Amino acid sequence: MAYKSSIEWTESSWNPITGCTKISAGCKNCYAERMAERLKKMGQRNYTNGFNLSIHESMFDLPMKWKKPQMIFVNSMSDLFHEDMPFPVINKIFDTMNKSYWHTFQILTKRSHILYKYHDYLHWTDNIWMGVTIESQDYLHRIDDLRKTNAITKFISFEPLLSDINNLNLKGIDWVIAGGESGPKARAVKEEWILQIKDACISQNVPFFFKQWGGFNKKKSGRLLLQREWNQMPVISMKNL
Repeated sequence: MAYKSSIEWTESSWNPITGCTKISAGCKNCYAERMAERLKKMGQRNYTNGFNLSIHESMFDLPMKWKKPQMIFVNSMSDLFHEDMPFPVINKIFDTMNKSYWHTFQILTKRSHILYKYHDYLHWTDNIWMGVTIESQDYLHRIDDLRKTNAITKFISFEPLLSDINNLNLKGIDWVIAGGESGPKARAVKEEWILQIKDACISQNVPFFFKQWGGFNKKKSGRLLLQREWNQMPVISMKNL
């Protein structure tokens, strides 16, 4: 049985690695950190170390046991390209994704420089979607790193969006997600920031997915933009489902 995810743009999560460290502004109110500490208090085995970086080899081949094809968010509780992650571990996780051809795997990183460093040494089957998180104008360089990789399907997550994004170049990008921050102390997102990204996607013919307005109660805030939901997905990868 897969680990069902509540994240709107995926179906399940797979966490062969847990724990992380803050690297940029978007990490300030990290939901994964809060969840890891909660799971530690509940006695969950994989969270004995709380939010310290931990490798769980027993989880490496888990998706191969899931027979139903699905979208799987890889390391929702960590960053696969963390600077302390040994390359052989990354490679083993890629090997599982390569072999599990009936699933679609979605990876997000803020450490695009490490992704770029390793991309030539990884096997990019077409069921692997590679994305970077961009929380503000200050981190647009992550898109340039992503664009230069061998990943077949490339996407961007503008969440939590903390500023407007100007002159957004989506050349070589297959999908864009945008959303506000949720949870305690959530920083507000402005509608014009979201609309700016949506308009860039429409003008450059890139699928757009609006995830949420966020806030302390994200369900109450909802995810309607201009009185409708935006649930577009990368068409080129739907063949894997």
